[in-house]
Amino acid sequence: MASTNHKFLLRLIVIIVKLTLKHPSMLLFLLLFPLSWYSYEVFIARPALSFQGVPQAQSWLYPSTWTHTLRSEAFLVGYSDIRGNPLWVSYKIKAVPKKIKRLKRPSRFELDWRSINRVTHKDYTHSGYDRGHMAPNYAISSLFGKQAQLETFMMTNITPQKPKLNRGLWKNLEMLEIKKFTQLVGNVWVTTGPVFTGEKHYLKNADNVEIPDAFYKIYAIQLEKENPRLLAFLMPQNTKKTDKLEDFIVSVDKIEALTGLDFFHELDDTIENQLEAEINPNFGTKYSKKLLKL
Repeated sequence: MASTNHKFLLRLIVIIVKLTLKHPSMLLFLLLFPLSWYSYEVFIARPALSFQGVPQAQSWLYPSTWTHTLRSEAFLVGYSDIRGNPLWVSYKIKAVPKKIKRLKRPSRFELDWRSINRVTHKDYTHSGYDRGHMAPNYAISSLFGKQAQLETFMMTNITPQKPKLNRGLWKNLEMLEIKKFTQLVGNVWVTTGPVFTGEKHYLKNADNVEIPDAFYKIYAIQLEKENPRLLAFLMPQNTKKTDKLEDFIVSVDKIEALTGLDFFHELDDTIENQLEAEINPNFGTKYSKKLLKL
């Protein structure tokens, strides 16, 4: 089989070389096509799925913060093959139509062919941890349809979460963002991911998947003729369902310090520094009593 594939590749190369010599304009196409694709990806497609710049490592000296960017239909992932986790996921949501049919949840999670670290569904089985979505199933499927939903079940969108967190307060926050935040303030940008702060621990069935200590969510809204407004949460793995969401509100600066990531770097520095230092329980809006209640 390997010999057959090798011969096929050689024949393909020979054909391309012959066509290029016969039609020199093909060389220009072969050069322009990848350049055009890269330009579209970096300058158009990815910025459309992130707010004020794709998150990036604060320093390239620390491999644990390195990611490669994976674009799906409705969200963007900064994936760490070193940690077997997405370090950040970004997406944009709006209010879900009232009469929307809820799509059936897939029964399995799929390996993402784009990742080097081959994390699979079974790596989490009997591990004591849920396969925690970062781009949430309900919001993405309701707004963008079946294919987008299936992409949320790729393992590059998944991180180990304790069941009480994943099915408790984290789920409540996911419901709030799509059912309450969007209703009150309109379009909402979300950036979310795991936080690693202490000693390294791995899934018992997979030493290529590191277990996070906590998780963050950062919400951004852009009101007309005003500076953006931010709202950030940081939840440890041991968070209980009965805990209060407001107790986990933090500044974006704190999340950046813990993750080594830089968010919203395309903002004017003065505005960015001010916004990221604030601890803002209600986006600075009039909805303080309604925002954190379903």
